[in-house]
Amino acid sequence: MIRLENISLSYGSRTILRDVSLHLAAGELCALVGCNGAGKSTLLRAITSNDSTIIGATPLGNLSAEQVAKSIAIVTTERIRIENLLVEDLVAMGRAPYTNWVGHLQDIDREIVSEAIDAVGMGNFVGRDTASLSDGELQRVMIARAIAQQTPIILLDEPTAFLDIPTRFEVCRLLADLAHKQGKCILFSTHDVDSALPVCDSFAIIENETLRKIATSDAATEIDRIFKR
Repeated sequence: MIRLENISLSYGSRTILRDVSLHLAAGELCALVGCNGAGKSTLLRAITSNDSTIIGATPLGNLSAEQVAKSIAIVTTERIRIENLLVEDLVAMGRAPYTNWVGHLQDIDREIVSEAIDAVGMGNFVGRDTASLSDGELQRVMIARAIAQQTPIILLDEPTAFLDIPTRFEVCRLLADLAHKQGKCILFSTHDVDSALPVCDSFAIIENETLRKIATSDAATEIDRIFKR
């Protein structure tokens, strides 16, 4: 579904990743872990912009901006809190690659938005101002926006950050459902290993400019070794 082949990434004069590769399949939920400053966010951004990223069988550089937007959705750490921006309006932003040039929603777009809101358990929040939502509620809405974008690949940067423990587990279970029931390829960065371990299929570990993907069955021992939890 998505492949990185022998890429190197730098931040200023500092090399973050050197000659690394990563293969992820449809229906796979993978947690990206590493120490602070290891390059998790940089890697996620690179996946959406590096010409050597391969989506299916097509290099990213061969896709138009519209095709990329229909292939990859990304949920960043940004928290959108705008007065009078309703939940359904924020989720509808995910339909931008499909609407006409003035962004007019068709009936099918509204149906997709409604289904995305229901999928994250936020159906009772339709009509609510996003500025009134808790961090956990807003995170679900941001994931709904990615669902509404209808991409086979979803990338998320620290989706459980600043959430309470029960909500962290709920968000991870939601991501697992999207991957395992809808066949989406999902990669998310996290420091919350305990929430990720029960639901993830694999872990991608950044360490000393390297990137290794391991099975979840081996992850707990390996992460304990590296990060001395």
